[in-house]
Amino acid sequence: MKMRYLTVWAVVLFLSTGTALAEVQITVYNSDLALVKDTRTLQYQTGTFELSFTDVAAAIDPTSVAFTVHDNPDAVTLLEQNYRYDLVSSEKILSKYVDRTIRVVSKLEEVYEGVLLAADGSALTLRRPDGGLTILSRAETAELSFPDLPEGLITRPTLVWTLESDVSGSLPSEVRYLTGKISWHAEYIATINAAENGLDLAGWVSIDNRSGATYADATVKLVAGDVSRVEDRKAIQMDVGRTGLRAGAPFEEKAFFEYHLYTLGRRSTIRDNEIKQLALFEPTAVRAEKVYTFDGTQHGDKVRVTMEFENSVAAGLGIPLPEGKIRAMKADTDGSLEFIGEDRIDHTPKDEHVRVFVGNAFDIVGERKQTDHRQISSRVTEDDVVVELRNHKSDPITVVIVEHFWGDWTITSSTLEFTKKDARTAEWRVAVPADGKAELSYTVRRRM
Repeated sequence: MKMRYLTVWAVVLFLSTGTALAEVQITVYNSDLALVKDTRTLQYQTGTFELSFTDVAAAIDPTSVAFTVHDNPDAVTLLEQNYRYDLVSSEKILSKYVDRTIRVVSKLEEVYEGVLLAADGSALTLRRPDGGLTILSRAETAELSFPDLPEGLITRPTLVWTLESDVSGSLPSEVRYLTGKISWHAEYIATINAAENGLDLAGWVSIDNRSGATYADATVKLVAGDVSRVEDRKAIQMDVGRTGLRAGAPFEEKAFFEYHLYTLGRRSTIRDNEIKQLALFEPTAVRAEKVYTFDGTQHGDKVRVTMEFENSVAAGLGIPLPEGKIRAMKADTDGSLEFIGEDRIDHTPKDEHVRVFVGNAFDIVGERKQTDHRQISSRVTEDDVVVELRNHKSDPITVVIVEHFWGDWTITSSTLEFTKKDARTAEWRVAVPADGKAELSYTVRRRM
């Protein structure tokens, strides 16, 4: 008998063919999404029967459910599926008991019995056996008694299948589904060394599970990349910092389709309403450079400070870095780590440049002035610009000056050498003495 699925999978991710019992694998994506593969022993009956599958995520996408009977995948046909999620709560029980008899005990141990006419957050309205009305304050209510659980309410989200089976007995089966309200993001701690020419980079993964299910002793996989979805839902991001932690069993990374897949080297339990942090990779020493940048047209008189490094083996790294936040730390003279800034990086392949903005320099000031403007012709103009850098530090520094242009431009004169970075940008590297200043003057001609 041919197995029929409720959904067609374009790509089958890591389909398990073993017979392990009560085994869970969860693959979490950046985009508030996870693929759950839950292997359990299910009890089948010959013929047509109903089977309930409990402990699924409350945020499940019911249309994504598929399952396989491991030992005999062609022996069972799925005829119908119902996802029941009307969970028990006091308010739902009350709403379903409107026009039915209930019993109420007050905090003064007074007993009231009657037909419930209305219930809200502040009061209950009962019709007494004599036809009169009693309104009871919810704040003064100590106990509510009901004859039974109203039909349709359940204690846990449940998939209920109508199956037609050629076999009976206990058979290991894998159920697969997508669920929302679970996501992961990377966080990095960059501890800058005393010479400020390198850093120790540690990577952590935060998994935020609000899906309504706990995944016990699960195989955990993470997918880094921009996976296309028909409807994008915003991932829940929580800022949870860590310093001074030692990495445990790291993830094994490999390329997968057009993404990167990270598999935890041990099983882990991801509880509902929990943010779990796991080591992504062990702390790694990386060569880095502190760069001062002055961009007067973009940031006024501020001189920005970045820590920059190559994500390469030669620099000490050379691994794919998932999107995430980098927190920069540095040790004080007493040895204690202090926070000095943070930035966010995009998904970064190996051998790409990483730039982490940590803040603005306190003791370095830039000033940009346009000293002259000339109209050479109807389409050609010339501007004279002066940039002054003032260094109040006790050490000499180098500052990168960035200038932006438009149209067809040419720098006709400059007191310092420059580099044309692209069609709209020029850069100068300017040495500024300790407790001193440096000046750049240039003229740019633009043809519109």
